[in-house]
Amino acid sequence: MEQEPKQSSQGINPLSQQAGDAPTIDGAADQMPMDSPAADTAALGQGTVALDEEQVKDEIEIQIDLLSDTDWVVRREAVITLGEMGDERCVEPLARALRDGDWQVREVAIDAMGQVGSPAVDTLLKLLRDWEVRKYAIAALGKIRDERVLGPLMLQLRNDEFKDDAIDALVQLGEPSVEGLVGALRDKDENVRKCAVLALGRIKSNEAIEPLIKMLGDTDWFTRLTAAAALESIGDEQGREAIKLLLKDPDMVVKMRVERILAKWKKPVISQPANA
Repeated sequence: MEQEPKQSSQGINPLSQQAGDAPTIDGAADQMPMDSPAADTAALGQGTVALDEEQVKDEIEIQIDLLSDTDWVVRREAVITLGEMGDERCVEPLARALRDGDWQVREVAIDAMGQVGSPAVDTLLKLLRDWEVRKYAIAALGKIRDERVLGPLMLQLRNDEFKDDAIDALVQLGEPSVEGLVGALRDKDENVRKCAVLALGRIKSNEAIEPLIKMLGDTDWFTRLTAAAALESIGDEQGREAIKLLLKDPDMVVKMRVERILAKWKKPVISQPANA
């Protein structure tokens, strides 16, 4: 009796196999010889990913530990490094660095929080409740372009002790703060109005020209004076013309300041030689 020829495993048509018969990836890996180059490559790839993740984790932890070093230079460098990493795990350690005993460490911690960005906002807003660290939290918020920072910074304009810090932060924020500051020009509190005028003059946005011109008629002489200085800073011709009305201002200080502003504008600009 003739025996049926045995089928070679190499001759099996993979399309004729049942779905349940198909080897799984895990099964294929199990069947792969241990000394196979492919097996070595797969193992190396998985090991590299795990190693990279472990290295990043270790580096953050190392820098956090350095924040406890007795040398302020070491702490300062650790803060800078954590800021450059920009990882949200760095937020709490950097928040603690805002309380560091050395001002140079606190200063770079403000910048580092700004580098981390939006993940740091919630923590910084909580720090606004703490008088000891509020100044640094305000400064850090001014470095973050996030819609959540504007309202709390505007609120600080009502605080006599921290209003100058808030002005600096809003100026640092720039154009995103203009709309809120323009709205503050109508505030019932004249101190808030003054702060808004000062900030708008430093931001130098054209959107502030018309609102600042209206402030030239404010009942408070210092607000009128500040509005004139803000328009001078922006340097738009429309603002220059509006300031001339203050030459008849009832307050002598305002009148004298406007005279100096206009005299300064009339001076011809002396061009420097090309080789100067």
